[in-house]
Amino acid sequence: MKALKVIGNQKLTGSIRISGAKNSAVALIPATLLSNGTTTLCNIPDVRDVDFLEQTLKYLGVDVKRASGSFLINTRNLKNLAIPEELSNKLRASYYFMAVLLARFKHVEMYFPGGCEIGARPIDQTLKAFKLLGAKIEEDGCLFKMNAEKLIGATIPLDMPSVGATINAIIVAVLAEGKTEILNAALEPEIVDLADMLNKMGAKIEGAGTSKISIVGVKELHGTNHDIIPDRIEAGTYTIIGALLGNYLKIDNIVPSHIKTLTDKLIEMGVNVEIHDDYLFVDSQDKIKAVDIKTQEYPGFPTDLQQPFVTLLTQAKGVSHVIETIYENRFMNVPYLNQMGSNIHVKDNTLTITGPNKLKGGLVKATDLRAGASLLIAALIADGETTITEINHLLRGYEEIVEKLTNVGAKIEIKEI
Repeated sequence: MKALKVIGNQKLTGSIRISGAKNSAVALIPATLLSNGTTTLCNIPDVRDVDFLEQTLKYLGVDVKRASGSFLINTRNLKNLAIPEELSNKLRASYYFMAVLLARFKHVEMYFPGGCEIGARPIDQTLKAFKLLGAKIEEDGCLFKMNAEKLIGATIPLDMPSVGATINAIIVAVLAEGKTEILNAALEPEIVDLADMLNKMGAKIEGAGTSKISIVGVKELHGTNHDIIPDRIEAGTYTIIGALLGNYLKIDNIVPSHIKTLTDKLIEMGVNVEIHDDYLFVDSQDKIKAVDIKTQEYPGFPTDLQQPFVTLLTQAKGVSHVIETIYENRFMNVPYLNQMGSNIHVKDNTLTITGPNKLKGGLVKATDLRAGASLLIAALIADGETTITEINHLLRGYEEIVEKLTNVGAKIEIKEI
């Protein structure tokens, strides 16, 4: 079994370059199948989720050529095959193939998507969008069978601004007849990135990044070249690490507006953050102040940074509160943080964190992707050595995380245990 071994309390200096956004890549890669041609995607992160998507592409007959940081995807031999459970359950984003195959072939068979066990992750809003666009859906256990005689544009009022449902509705609507309006759409930068790529391919999408997205369907799309945006969650994670251990640590290749809610909180805590056009410098401080956060849809504080930020709050003076509003099971890092010496109390969807606390290394488990990031940050600031197991979760979402941290002074390595 592979595990991360971390020796704590090493100051970090130098530069960390942020990779392409995982949450964009996992949507854009399936969306390339909307065209009958060749698309080149650049700035693709080398993470496990992308590997899983590549497996599904090849299963569907798609020709994929992968080079350093890029995918060349030729869809001319795309086949509409039922996607088996062993492929669909590897990650949540596999359901974007559901939308693509429905849009292209008006028929799809696929099992319920997988991903981290961070709470109920229903796809009811996605299914609502598909039905409004003309799909008939049968559910047989975890198997979904969808058919549409014709896909026709519609008004889709989402009950909540779901990122997945917004992306799935866009994917189907671009090849539907007539006009579609998505109301209460999610605002995330990854949705803007998807719309930008699809518009390059010949789609007619307006309003991405706002709560109302308008789409005029077209008959077909063509291939294109597209650079994926930088990963705001990776940028935020390394910025948090810099707030604890950075010695004028540079976080390079970022979009500052994408992590503004985080940097605003860091500045409120007393962290020294120097923001430039596409990079920032972060300096750790001996004393930082407690703050409160509440996770919300973009542009609010991202749920994907909640767990890493909790580790930072264990080092803040005073009492902090964290309210998690997106997922009800995103506190699985807390028992391990308390085991390492933190003082965190859980009640319903709220954490109360009293600090600062000196953390000690030990044996912990990454229960999900962002919990793994939280525990890695704890290991980096703890006394002694920490062993983190189940690191496959962590490697799903952070490209070359060991190399990037080692290059700036961390003592971290992957070992067999």
